[in-house]
Amino acid sequence: MYDENTAVPPNLSVERPNFVILYHAPDPPPARPQTTTRSPPTAPKGHQMTNPAPIPSPIKIAAVQFLNTVSLIEGLDTWTGCELIKAVPSRIGDMVRSGAADIGLASIVDAADPASNLTLIPAGMIGCEGPTLTVRLFSAVPPEQITTVHADTDSHTSVMLSDVILRERCGVRADFKPFHAQEKSGTNANTPDEAWPETVLLIGDKVVVDSPPAVRYPHQIDLGQAWNELTGLPFVYATWMCRTEDANTTRILEAAAMLERVRLRNNLRLDWLVTNQARTHRWPADLARTYIGQLLKFNPDARAQQAVTLFYEKLKAHNILNTAEPNWMPLAAPARATCP
Repeated sequence: MYDENTAVPPNLSVERPNFVILYHAPDPPPARPQTTTRSPPTAPKGHQMTNPAPIPSPIKIAAVQFLNTVSLIEGLDTWTGCELIKAVPSRIGDMVRSGAADIGLASIVDAADPASNLTLIPAGMIGCEGPTLTVRLFSAVPPEQITTVHADTDSHTSVMLSDVILRERCGVRADFKPFHAQEKSGTNANTPDEAWPETVLLIGDKVVVDSPPAVRYPHQIDLGQAWNELTGLPFVYATWMCRTEDANTTRILEAAAMLERVRLRNNLRLDWLVTNQARTHRWPADLARTYIGQLLKFNPDARAQQAVTLFYEKLKAHNILNTAEPNWMPLAAPARATCP
């Protein structure tokens, strides 16, 4: 791990390949024609005639474009060895599995299935220890009367977390149906819109900037706070992941170390980052600073990893999902790339 005070900027460069200079013998003078076949040119002593090494392809990193990812991805686009791909959280696990991305900031449940072939990288996470603010269950009826939840299609983890919370806290086994929040977000925001479903689960910036009408939903559950009250632990919604067979390769290990350095550097300038990004994401600046600086957690420490294990155990105990022990990749060596 790196010390918070020794983190370096992420604007990194990949070393250029070494090109060798070949020696070419001069052509013979025209007045002295050659009677024998001229030998091909040879390199000077100490030089090796080789082709230039190919430039390595950039590592593809997929992440969510929400305000809550700012501290993990800001600066990656200046790293010449990285191609940053932005996607919704529900797609990223499949992108990593298929090879469309080498590393992804994916929903924690994407690695829960023993057949997932995904390894967790402890170089950054999206989590909380208490209220999340942007992962919320809205209901027109008391939680104990919920029968169906229309769940935001952007999420995987929050759907299963909601299922666990409703079972253990409210004694409810609800049906979950996909809900495309974009179809409702921002419409009739000041009136009770009966077109909104009776109970809906929403995640991300839309919970703040395009929230459903409050008069429609007198009952709300912040899932991060509900989990903390239930277990006394933080909750992890997403973390960096890679394919298990790639976890020990130099390419992934160096990228993981670089992601850790990016997180540590951004942690030192969170207030500046949030102030600059709040308007882009349509957040009030003060609320954005509270959200990023106080509510969210980005370091997958021992307690966060313990929470992932417990969540997997609860999913299995409730027969929601067959799970195994989370597979965390050790994070050790610093990245080899150098700063300019």
